[in-house]
Amino acid sequence: MEKFELTKQQVGFFKTFGYLALPGLLKDDLGEITDAFEDIWKHQVDIGNQSHDGSARSMLVPFIDQHKRLCALLDDHRIEAVVESLIGRGFQYVGSDGNYYVGDTVWHSDRMSTTIRFLKVAFYLDSLQQDSGCLRVIPGSHAIDDIYSSTLTESIGQSRDVFGVDGPQIPAVALETEPGDVLLFNHRLKHASFGGDTRRRMFTINCCERLPAEHIDVLRDCVAAHAKYGIDSMYGERMLATAGRQRLTHLDQVLANQDHLPALAADHRARSATG
Repeated sequence: MEKFELTKQQVGFFKTFGYLALPGLLKDDLGEITDAFEDIWKHQVDIGNQSHDGSARSMLVPFIDQHKRLCALLDDHRIEAVVESLIGRGFQYVGSDGNYYVGDTVWHSDRMSTTIRFLKVAFYLDSLQQDSGCLRVIPGSHAIDDIYSSTLTESIGQSRDVFGVDGPQIPAVALETEPGDVLLFNHRLKHASFGGDTRRRMFTINCCERLPAEHIDVLRDCVAAHAKYGIDSMYGERMLATAGRQRLTHLDQVLANQDHLPALAADHRARSATG
């Protein structure tokens, strides 16, 4: 198997601008990956849990954990090499989501951590252009202690009042994609999408760098945030049952620091049941 690795220039691009596009990275595996995506959603319908009617975004968390083929993406030498190049060896898998997107997604960051690097790997299964729902990013908006980034964080939700333009007119790069493309971006990066149909398929893998002991609280906070999904473990049964030694290096810190999740998830389920 030929070793896959990012170039020095690609790593530098990501560090500076906060994102990286890898066209066609998984094109040869597209059939299997798409079938797995659809199988997961079909199962949700079959068990009467969740279906997508096109009225709003549908999301499943965790997602790749629900299918053996998608679990194996954590073992894929290309995915592992890319993530290691950007956030280091022994990175941790901190969840995934599978989506049918509908309409616009406003400008936002996924996470504003300043001490630990979080990375999203996004997999696209449909052809998307600038006005049909592709990801838009504001290069460099992930920067820490930067006046430009701080101004965006404070003002982008009020772009009409502050800048005199609406979301689609914010200066940005539109990352048009074809099925099999992979996009990566820093969780701090400002991103959005506009337009598109009511069944845009995309799923993500979220990762963070391996944490030193003095910052393990950041990981525990990340785990706690998943209580809103009502899950007792960050990982599904298939993810753990099919994990080999190498994959476990990307799960071990989370497994050692999720003891508080069941109680938090139970509390969330109880509050949801009572309205």
